[in-house]
Amino acid sequence: MQLILTPEQAARPELLRKAIAAELGVAETRIADYRIVRKSVDARSRLPKILLTVDAFIDRPASELHYEKPDYRNVEHAEPVIIVGAGPAGLFAALQLLEKGLKPVILERGKDVGERKKDIAILNRNQGFQPESNYCFGEGGAGTFSDGKLFSRSKKRGNIQRILELFHFHGAADTILYEAHPHIGSDKLPQIIRNMRQTILEHGGEIHFNTRVSEILLHEDTVSGCRTADGETYTARNLILATGHSAHDIYSILHAAGIQLEAKGFAMGVRVEHPQKLIDSIQYHSKQRDPYLPAASYSLVTQVNGRGVYSFCMCPGGHIVPAGSGEEQIVVNGMSASQRNSPYANSGIVVEIRPEDVPADFQQYGALAGLHFQQHVEKLAYKNNGGKGLAAPAQRLADFVSGRLSPDLPACSYLPGLISSPLHFWLPDMIGKRLQQGFRDFDHKMHGYLTNQAVVVGVESRSSSPVRIPRDPETRQHIRIKGLYPCGEGAGYAGGITSSAMDGILSALAINP
Repeated sequence: MQLILTPEQAARPELLRKAIAAELGVAETRIADYRIVRKSVDARSRLPKILLTVDAFIDRPASELHYEKPDYRNVEHAEPVIIVGAGPAGLFAALQLLEKGLKPVILERGKDVGERKKDIAILNRNQGFQPESNYCFGEGGAGTFSDGKLFSRSKKRGNIQRILELFHFHGAADTILYEAHPHIGSDKLPQIIRNMRQTILEHGGEIHFNTRVSEILLHEDTVSGCRTADGETYTARNLILATGHSAHDIYSILHAAGIQLEAKGFAMGVRVEHPQKLIDSIQYHSKQRDPYLPAASYSLVTQVNGRGVYSFCMCPGGHIVPAGSGEEQIVVNGMSASQRNSPYANSGIVVEIRPEDVPADFQQYGALAGLHFQQHVEKLAYKNNGGKGLAAPAQRLADFVSGRLSPDLPACSYLPGLISSPLHFWLPDMIGKRLQQGFRDFDHKMHGYLTNQAVVVGVESRSSSPVRIPRDPETRQHIRIKGLYPCGEGAGYAGGITSSAMDGILSALAINP
């Protein structure tokens, strides 16, 4: 049944049970149990409502929560498949290989999630950067400590519900099975990643941390294995390349080996942070958020001079985090804990960049032109942070749009700190000018959005990869290299946890034992 409820009715079990009974026209005592199937917020009116789809159980207990449990097989002595990268694409590919009866051998350049957390804590205090263990590299990939939203704009990738079920099977809360925009949270994801690791190891798979691949081994345009930076060789007929969008050295390795790459569109911009109370008041039409409503979010898009400007990875009740993968670069991203209870709301605001938009100075790099331009902008951000380590250049939002230097900056969730900088001046015009107009357009859609209470922080540059590793759409293998399966964000075929996980599953399914 479908119900339209107040936030309090939806949040309090006794009120929800009463509403179910009234809808069915039965005594409340006959409602033995209920299960939420779908939940969303409708905030279009002055009084936001909660839309619920509910299964009710009258005079009988609730049936067991049911979905098809995975059938993982023991693969200790099965044929190995090398997986480079332990992000969502790599981990879900490994889980699918267990069901196929093939042995996943994961090679991850970073540390396990527990050790990685320690390095990230140091990073947040601006006390040191580990090039192989940070927000980009390590068990779980970039998504583990970036937010944990489980949402994909594309409905054509595959069975998104199956991704949610596998997360739930490995420890995620029931809510991800029915929330309109499911979210696990960066505080909960590490344990779920550990559970996935345990599943892989218990069934005979292998995971090797601190193992960076330095060479893909080929024999007559067919994969034969790979070699690591410490000289160890792993052999296999099939290799799933799931390295993520920040493993820039992989592109150089492939390029040097003559493995075809191609330029693709990507996006760059800034991360903007508002007080959460301000976003709540705009979205919920009230100065004070109903205590039963979640922290408000938004999704914005506009066109400026023929290119899209849009919000990306919006984090209500979240934090801005340092997300670079190398020295002398400043890259930022956003994250939210499961409760989304920070006083800040942040979102990437990025500009669409097509291959032909990349400045002429970088076209000499061919398929890697966009990558070099991306790195150039990240280094610009570093040069404009005053030599303060991971402190990020920032500007009040209205000042950025008006082209004024900010004499001071508002409080911000970014722990390494901010330094006032004229982003409007040093950002390439193709990005900066479009962002300025984009923010004006957004203020028409969310009146009050364009304010000096908000701060823009540079730069948000890793929303997608500027390089694609071309593959055959049927076999999912590289168009020239047999046994090489590029997948996920790093290969240019996904944009987030859910789509990367699905891409990993489909690549694993394409491998024939």
